[in-house]
Parts: sequence; C-alpha cells; structure tokens
Amino acid sequence: MSLRDFQRPDPALVEQFREVARCYSASCVFADVQQRDGVMHSGVKPIFKAKAVGPALTVKLSPGDLQDPLAALHVAQPGDVVVVDAGGETETSVFGGLMGSLFLNRGVQGAVIDGACRDTDELRDLGFVVFSRTVTARGTHTMFSGRKDDVQLNVSVQCGGVVVSPGDMIVADEIGITVVPAERLEAVLAAAREQAEREEATRQRIREGRSFEQLLEEFGRI
Repeated sequence: MSLRDFQRPDPALVEQFREVARCYSASCVFADVQQRDGVMHSGVKPIFKAKAVGPALTVKLSPGDLQDPLAALHVAQPGDVVVVDAGGETETSVFGGLMGSLFLNRGVQGAVIDGACRDTDELRDLGFVVFSRTVTARGTHTMFSGRKDDVQLNVSVQCGGVVVSPGDMIVADEIGITVVPAERLEAVLAAAREQAEREEATRQRIREGRSFEQLLEEFGRI
C-alpha cells in the first residue's frame, strides 16, 4: 500500500469553485462549459440529496477482491472528496456508516464510489454524502481486521467512466458528478461563473415575464 499524498489546489481556488457551485444544477453548469466532458455515468448517484465540491483524493481497490478505502484516512485533509475505483462492483459494499464518521471527523466533503455502499440511514443522519452505483447489505469484513495491503492511493483511477486524477475538482450534486481536470481549473471556473450568471439572469427575465423572443434578442441563446 502506498500512502502517496498529492498537491491540492490553492484553498482560495477551491472556495471559488464552491461559491459558483451554489448555483442551480452546478454539475450541469460545469459539464456544459467543458463541452459535456468529465461527466460520470448516471448510475453513480447520491444516496440522499446533497452536494460535494472539492479536490479528488483517489483510491484504487484491487479488482475481484475488494476491501475498504479506510487507508485514505492517512492522507485525507479537510475539503477533500474521496473518489474510489471499486471496479463497478455492485454486490459488495466498500463504504458504510463507521467509515463515514471517520472521514467526516477529518473534514472530508464526501465520497464518490464506482461500486456499492451501505448504512445509508446512518450516513444520512451524519450528513456525510456518498455517491455510489448501488446499496447493499453485504460488506467486505475487512474494516478492522484482515485488511489487504494492495490499496493504491492518489493514482489515476476510473470512476463512473471518467479518468480521475488526484487533485482534479469534483462537482457532485443530486443531478450528477462532473470532474474538472487539475490543469484546467482556472479556465473552467471562469467559464462556469459566466455560465451560472447568464443562467440566473435568464431566470430573472423569465420571472419578469419576458418572452422567448425577447430572451433570444438579449442573450442570443438560452
């Protein structure tokens, strides 16, 4: 097991992402300005309505012999979003309520799992959001004993059909999950801010009773 950490984006930049992501349909806004790139498969869904925005701390589990991602606690920092490549396994949970409590204590924003989770009632009461493909009662039995050593931390992973690298920005909400590559953060943020402001201006005009034709004249498109 490698405990490799990663270079996180500047905290001020992360906060700017969170400010923009307070808009309606944040995952859609960030997807649109990336020409629909970086959108995870619709099968990875939140277990309750919530939002998580932060840099990706990635975890790759061994295919065919899954264990939990608890090792990520060694390097987790406040604001991270844990992204787990569990190979899309739907019948073995790799994340539950006890782990959620531990990650919450570290200030982690949430977890995105290409696989299964459980203990959704406990996670909901904690307010720790998990996005996963499925929910199942069947666990790994390795949380406190018998843990394998082949977990890989902060390597590029596949999650929901998207390659996620450590330090990429995750924008996840009840609609979907969009990944912004680390090397494009500032450019995508600027475009998303502009898009969100344009959409809000359009909403305001609609509330004022503007017609479709008037909106086209003012904005060129809606």
